[in-house]
Amino acid sequence: MKTYDVLIVGGGLVGASLALALKPLGLSVAVVETLSPEARRSSPAGDRALALALGSVEIFRKLSVWDRAASKAVPIRHIHVSDRGHFGKTRLHADELGVEALGYVIPARELEQAVAETCEHRSVPFICPAEVTGLTVLGNQVEVRLKNDRETWHCQARLVVAADGGNSRVRQWMGIGQQVRDYGQVALVSTVECEKPHQFTAYERFTRSGPLALLPLGKRRCALIWSQETRQARRLQSLSPTEVEAQLQQAFGWKLGALRLTAPLRAFPLRLIRAERLFGERVVIVGNAAHQLHPVAGQGFNLGLRDVMRLAELLEEQRHRGGDPGAFTLLERYAEARARDHDRVIGFSDGLIRWFSLATPVSALGRNLGLLALDHLPGFKRRFSYRAMGVDHEPGFP
Repeated sequence: MKTYDVLIVGGGLVGASLALALKPLGLSVAVVETLSPEARRSSPAGDRALALALGSVEIFRKLSVWDRAASKAVPIRHIHVSDRGHFGKTRLHADELGVEALGYVIPARELEQAVAETCEHRSVPFICPAEVTGLTVLGNQVEVRLKNDRETWHCQARLVVAADGGNSRVRQWMGIGQQVRDYGQVALVSTVECEKPHQFTAYERFTRSGPLALLPLGKRRCALIWSQETRQARRLQSLSPTEVEAQLQQAFGWKLGALRLTAPLRAFPLRLIRAERLFGERVVIVGNAAHQLHPVAGQGFNLGLRDVMRLAELLEEQRHRGGDPGAFTLLERYAEARARDHDRVIGFSDGLIRWFSLATPVSALGRNLGLLALDHLPGFKRRFSYRAMGVDHEPGFP
């Protein structure tokens, strides 16, 4: 029976990035993935646009991924936040902070391909396609049951990492519950062609039905993430493209000129989901298996990537001490180390949704004064910008 130091369940961006981070440590690591490379490349999920914070780009540079992905990414040099129908707005600019970009936008498929090529180049072992069908903790090992179309077999690992997404079966098997807040909204996702160039600006416009984001892609093309109440979203999906464009134009305005849909609207339900704990005996959870956020401010994937790097740092320290990678004390340290970041980011994104959903005149006045204050108070603006870039301090980037 094959034995690993670390077995990662889930070979998406988070799981594969963790495998790359662990590769130099001399640990025996493998990744279990249900989808074949061909199936993953053809998955509709690959069409979504990812907003990468600058801190995440630095992580991908360290993992030797960014050189393969950079040509497919579009820089965000400006961020424009506004409240539809009101006077408040905040504008962030990369040049004011001495950085080339506040972040980047890249199609998920392109980033997945860059990560996959790096894994192949560095000989990261994948067990694929294969499915984990169960696990049992036996002393200082976890016995993992696997199957594919042809056979079933077992392997063992000193630590199992659940990177298997929001419906994580590993998390469920470990009896780890979730705190769930249903926003009663869905995200409508598409791409639009703009009459005017976006000038590398990411727009976040809060409307009565939810936030509307346009993220720069091509010169006159943007990714659309449009949050709508569930009933209204169904109505929009039933309309013709011309009718949808008219509704979108009314919600966003004419800052980019006429907007034209270039892909059908796809809908994703919006919920805030947080695991009640981040580990069980010899099992730890990362990424969407641990948390799912509203897409406002684009923080979800960036938070999961920081999970990966903190876990890799702790495993490196443990390796140097000759310690057990599945030790309770290590997993406890991981949970404690990630709690503050999770609290901050989840509180920030959830707070934005609550704040901008208040429709009273007093609340509207308060948040618009807040947007204006943020736009005109340099100290607060810089701290807000660093958070948006995924860093807690002034970055030392050229």
